[in-house]
Amino acid sequence: MLLEQYKALVRRLFDEDLNEGDLVARSKAADEIVAFDFIDHTNPPGLQYGLESHKQIVTILHNAFSDLRWDCEVPIAEGDKVAVRVMMHGTHRGEFFGIHPTGKRVTVSGIHIMRIANGKIVEH
Repeated sequence: MLLEQYKALVRRLFDEDLNEGDLVARSKAADEIVAFDFIDHTNPPGLQYGLESHKQIVTILHNAFSDLRWDCEVPIAEGDKVAVRVMMHGTHRGEFFGIHPTGKRVTVSGIHIMRIANGKIVEH
């Protein structure tokens, strides 16, 4: 049962945090899902540590990609980790780390591995 809860937590990350357009709702969800001392090895330097850095990177993504959407395939859980294949879609309408808006549709796929502890995501 614990592994099912871990998978549900990761789904919530994508559904209620990463895909949420409303900043207040997104922030509330992140507070419930992501640990205060969260570590994200995929973020650029300066944004790899902490819940607030997580919130910043999600806002940067939403500002850069107007119709941002993450599609999450069936997660796989073992031990304290959940692996999931995702597809990110969006239209590049805002600056993204110095890249001026192109207006082009962007799709990025990847495998994400999250570590869970004490009911929250602690590492990505």
